[in-house]
Amino acid sequence: MTILETKGLTKQFGQLVAVDRMDFAVEREAISAVIGPNGAGKSTLFNLISGLLPPTSGTVEFQGEDITGLSPHEITRMGVGRSFQIVDIFEGLTVRENVRLAAQALDDDRGAVWRRAESLAAPRDAADSILAEVGLSEYATARADALSHGDRRKLDIALTIAGDPALVLLDEPTAGMGKEESIETIRMIRRLAEDRDITLVLIEHDLEIVLGISDVVTVMHEGAKLARGTPAEIQENEAVQQAYLGTRGEDA
Repeated sequence: MTILETKGLTKQFGQLVAVDRMDFAVEREAISAVIGPNGAGKSTLFNLISGLLPPTSGTVEFQGEDITGLSPHEITRMGVGRSFQIVDIFEGLTVRENVRLAAQALDDDRGAVWRRAESLAAPRDAADSILAEVGLSEYATARADALSHGDRRKLDIALTIAGDPALVLLDEPTAGMGKEESIETIRMIRRLAEDRDITLVLIEHDLEIVLGISDVVTVMHEGAKLARGTPAEIQENEAVQQAYLGTRGEDA
């Protein structure tokens, strides 16, 4: 079953067409990857889906409902989570406080001045559970700005899943990590997806990671969809080899 679909999605900045009539579908509970050279339009595609940018034309549907033009907050409340290349956290708060605030963000009573103490128990317990899942329990009371780069990215993922999303968009989740740390993070992401029944879509430059974790890979080139298929099909696709990998089929 399709959980996300874009139809003719286009974003133009002046004369630059960053995303060009993109038809893109994501199947429920699959792990999908979007790859392509720098400037291919990958992050812009994510920005259009998550509401950070309005499309020039085209539509975005989530779970069969048109979400085109909705605000990021509205889309988040509908069940779409999003992480970014640059981690955005509250550095002066503890790791637990960061995740607790994210869990509270979708609470209809979050703005109430006077709240019973027990009303905060659920988001606090949710935060502790999530920290255990991403391997950050030992840093729960540490300030977020004291975390290493890799642990900051884990915290970003924790913030993304704190709203219990059905779909998560991960933009370069292993950026800046070494090989072993990247592998550990990808294993954690796969486990989270399975345990929480989350559908994942990730942008990732490391082809080894993409081919190892993804069920379906979409290749973008100059804002448009160049190819879509299984990792094996993408590896054998001559157009992908020429445009993305910089090789020709007979030389691959």
